[in-house]
Amino acid sequence: MIGDVFMPYERAENFNTVMIVSSWALVEIEDIVKVAPNGHYWMQMHLFKNRANTINLVRRAEKLGFKAIVVTCDVPVTNSWKSSYDQEFIARNMMRRIANLKGAVAEIQAAIDEGDTYLMNYMTDQVGSCSKWADIMWLRSLTKLPVIAKGILTAESARDAANAGVDGIIVSAHGGRQLDGVLAPIDALPEVVDAVSGTDIEVYMDGGIRAGPDILKALALGAKMVFIGRPILWGLAASGAHGVKDVLDILKNELSHTMALCGCNKVSQASRSLVRHESHLVSRL
Repeated sequence: MIGDVFMPYERAENFNTVMIVSSWALVEIEDIVKVAPNGHYWMQMHLFKNRANTINLVRRAEKLGFKAIVVTCDVPVTNSWKSSYDQEFIARNMMRRIANLKGAVAEIQAAIDEGDTYLMNYMTDQVGSCSKWADIMWLRSLTKLPVIAKGILTAESARDAANAGVDGIIVSAHGGRQLDGVLAPIDALPEVVDAVSGTDIEVYMDGGIRAGPDILKALALGAKMVFIGRPILWGLAASGAHGVKDVLDILKNELSHTMALCGCNKVSQASRSLVRHESHLVSRL
């Protein structure tokens, strides 16, 4: 399970959860690890146009003991900001969001000197180039850490990712906040699992996890692990670190309770027979 970079890092550490740290984090990854040195971290990144940014992040993550590199594959272009409020909010925070981009210091300063004060144009250009599977292969050759492809929603993409040499796949729709009407990850999960069946590639899922039954559904459909985002932020907003702990406690307890009601003594007993899609339920009225 995952918390966002805004959560108290030690809470993720104490719960033995995986924390995916974004390359857009407002805090340097060195500071995160310093606060919670025993955490289990994965480094998420875009394949930046300036490869120096990517290489720098990979090397720092390796040095800090990160366990995997997660590549965001489902945002080949940045979205356009819908309102002047969006633009103002992004502009105010953009300078903080380059905390981990130490691979192009001179380039960043040059952009600022040329009038790109909040680096809106620079960052849009850095993440706005559509990555190819060959780029994933390049990243695979760059590090011995496992490489996880995030944002896969079809069997075809899953097979392409496998051919590119990834070690894992996160079935994700980017929180449903990029492409309206996109397939829900839970609906895409079975075909992705089937597409890489027989390989060593593990499949995970994020999106829509709000309660224990949601976790069991994903596990039953083949996910090895689920990730959560919004509930962590809700807990944090409501009660700070204690709210984060409460959210994780609730999810853990609800999962155990749901498993018991379904006759599962352990996760490995969860199978697709536990899940029926609503489309299979035909009303007789």
